[in-house]
Parts: sequence; C-alpha cells; structure tokens
Amino acid sequence: MNLTEFNQSDRCDHFSCPERSVSFAVYILLYVCSAAVVLLTVFGNLLVIISVLHFKQLHTPTNMLVLSLAVSDFLIGALLMPAMFIWKIESCWILGKYYCIVFLLIGGVLVSLSIYNIALIAVDRYLALSNPFIYTNTVTRSVMCIVVYCNWCVCVVYIITLFQFNGNFMGSVMCPGECIFLENEVWAAIDLVVLFIFPLSVIIILYTRVFVIAKKHATAIRELNNHTRPKTQKITSHSMKSERKAAKVLGILVSVFLVCLLPYFIHSLLGDGIELQVETFQDLIILFYLNSSINPVIYALFYLWFRRCFKLIITLKIFEKDSALINVLS
Repeated sequence: MNLTEFNQSDRCDHFSCPERSVSFAVYILLYVCSAAVVLLTVFGNLLVIISVLHFKQLHTPTNMLVLSLAVSDFLIGALLMPAMFIWKIESCWILGKYYCIVFLLIGGVLVSLSIYNIALIAVDRYLALSNPFIYTNTVTRSVMCIVVYCNWCVCVVYIITLFQFNGNFMGSVMCPGECIFLENEVWAAIDLVVLFIFPLSVIIILYTRVFVIAKKHATAIRELNNHTRPKTQKITSHSMKSERKAAKVLGILVSVFLVCLLPYFIHSLLGDGIELQVETFQDLIILFYLNSSINPVIYALFYLWFRRCFKLIITLKIFEKDSALINVLS
C-alpha cells in the first residue's frame, strides 16, 4: 500500500523529532484516550470472533466474512493501533527500524484484507438477494471458508510482492524518526487500482444493485400482505425481510468503511498536487484504523444476536454444557 508521497531523495533532509509541545496532563490524556480506543477495538472484535466461532446458529456463509473482517480488525487494534498512536503522540517513530518493517508489512496485509473483506461482503449480499435459491444451494459455509482463506493468501502474497519489487525496502525506512514506505510510480499506480479503484467499484456497483433489489422485495412483501397467504408465503415474506435487514446493516457497515477509507485515497489520487506531510499521513491512517473500532459498535446497535452473545460471554454462560446450541437469533 502506498503509505506516503515523500520525495525519496529528500526524505531524510531537515528531519528531526520535534519537541513535545503539549502539557504533561494533555500528554497523559492522549495516551489514556488512545488506550481506550485500542481496548474497544480489541475486545469489541474479540466478542464478534468468539460469538461467530462458538454459537452454531451463527455458522453461516455471510458470518464467515464477518468473522474474517473481525479478525483483521482485531489484529489492526492489537498490532497496528498502539504503534500508530505512539508515533502520533510522540511526533516521532521511536520503535526502531526492524519494528517499523514489521509494522509496514503487517499494516499492508491487514489494510488490503479489510478492503477486500468489505468487497466480498458486497458480493455476498448481491448474490443472496439476486439469486437466493442458487445462493442457498451453492454458497455453503465450506465454500465461503475457502473464499476467505484464498483472500488472506492473495493479500499476503500481493503485499510481499509489492515490497519486493520496490527496490531496497530496508533503505526506505532508515531515516531517523520516520516509518515510511516509498513506492515507485509503476507500483503506486498498480496499488491504487488494486486497493482502491477496483474494490471500490465493486462495492458501489453491487450495493447499488442490492438496494434496488431490496426495494423490489419491499414492494413484493407489501403485495403479499394485502392477501391471505398460506404458510409457505409467510415463510417467503419472512426470509425476504431477513435478507433486506441484513443488506441494510451491512450497507451501514460498508458506508462507514468508505467514509473512513476515502480521505486517504483521495489524497493519494491528487498525487504530487498536494505535499503529504507525516502528520497528515498519520491522521488519515488513524481515521482508517478507527473503522475497526466502529464495526463492533455497528453490530451492537443493529444485531440482536450480538447483544445476546455479549451477555452470554460476559456472564460466562458459554462455558456451560451445550451452550453452543443456544438460540441467539430469536
């Protein structure tokens, strides 16, 4: 991923770690707030992971994608957020060159994973609503697990390839107080297409189609409600409502994701027209990371099953016999 737009020949010129300009009380408050955000991200996504893994009712194809997204968000909170907040607060990278290399590699993989998890969720919702019978028969949990596994593998291979073909990667992070990765122009263009233009196009096009289909379903449900229906029609109506609700909630999740992601890539699209400072880069990446904190809040607000799972987990009822069979969906 193109982490910043510094001129390679000038990247170390005139650079030094600035003195901290805030009072000690503000300094401590910044660390306390940062720790709170990290804990919210880690434990919020950990609750999603435990819920989907433990309760058998949640072992659905769509929830395999939700699980994959929660795992990537959990790792962002555990591995990337602390280092980024320290860098932001200290106004200087103080964690060393080798940790910087690990930070950039892991960051590239997890960011690309988050983007393509969201794109796959859009594909999943489109298939579920446009071809529900084919979707039910072909998109099983096993198939979705294979898709998720391939997504992780492709993202890892892509990021390693990206770093490998950008010259001396070690030399790109040796400036004192910096942790940056420089891309050549060719790979910067490839990266923009792979991590922004293509997945964003998939997300926008498919979710536009999803809401058009959902509107048609709403019309069909109203027509069914105007007539006396047999039991099978009631089941169809309930199923359509469930799919529409799932599409709506996941649509909110996707919208929040785009709000957090777009500022960075808009800045990247402007290219050399705007000089990207270290502080600006930090703010844009932190905004993207905050999406990982918001996702569990979206689940808590809109998913009844998440709130039920949360109560069962914090009361330790998941350790009771046959707790995995508890009905958390109704």
